[in-house]
Amino acid sequence: MARRDPDLFVAGTQNPGPDAVFRLRKVCKVYQMGETEIHALRDVDLELHPGELVVLLGASGSGKSTLLNIIGGLDRPTSGEVRYRDHELTAAGPDELTRYRREHVGFVFQFYNLIPSLTAYENVALVTEIAEAPMDPDGALALVDMGERRNHFPSQLSGGEQQRVAIARAVAKRPDVLLCDEPTGALDYATGKLVLAALEHINRELGTITVVITHNAAIGALADRVIRISSGHIIDIKRNAKRASPEEISW
Repeated sequence: MARRDPDLFVAGTQNPGPDAVFRLRKVCKVYQMGETEIHALRDVDLELHPGELVVLLGASGSGKSTLLNIIGGLDRPTSGEVRYRDHELTAAGPDELTRYRREHVGFVFQFYNLIPSLTAYENVALVTEIAEAPMDPDGALALVDMGERRNHFPSQLSGGEQQRVAIARAVAKRPDVLLCDEPTGALDYATGKLVLAALEHINRELGTITVVITHNAAIGALADRVIRISSGHIIDIKRNAKRASPEEISW
């Protein structure tokens, strides 16, 4: 999935290093709450590599979502550097970040955000209409085993089915990275495992870098790397010798 348009960003041409698609260096994020400073991230160094499935583990408020939002171009760090391939995201303007998100990033959130008046197929097709080199919507739905439900509206789908449609929507534009913030958080055990199976399948079949935020340590067994975050710091990075399948994990 070699990416489009090497001139997407006007700022920054330095190579991010061998094999790294994303590189974060000394990234800090500080929020001002009145006279109080909230340090959401502190000196975070991180690289993401082609085809990886990475799980970010940490308690609520540890900085996981802030880190995901910065990688996805939804937020900017207070200091430090974020690079996507040879482009410096921290120097990009609002229009450039919008284009980056549209062309290179897929988002999956805890809640599905499907349009109620559109079928599963139509929800996915909306994204393909604005993407440069999209998948066929039916192909994206087939990846998450939702092809037979293509003509159903969100109200006719279970929570897990809606989440799988949301995943199909995110991957239909063929993003470089799929960022998933607690994608099983609103689901029961059995349904959550189906959603994890869909994410693992996409990562394996398409080679999309996949980052999954969770507070559930058991999900870390699915990953190439497990990154633990606490109080805005990366405190541990573990590489699994072998990735478990969704069927092999339990919690």
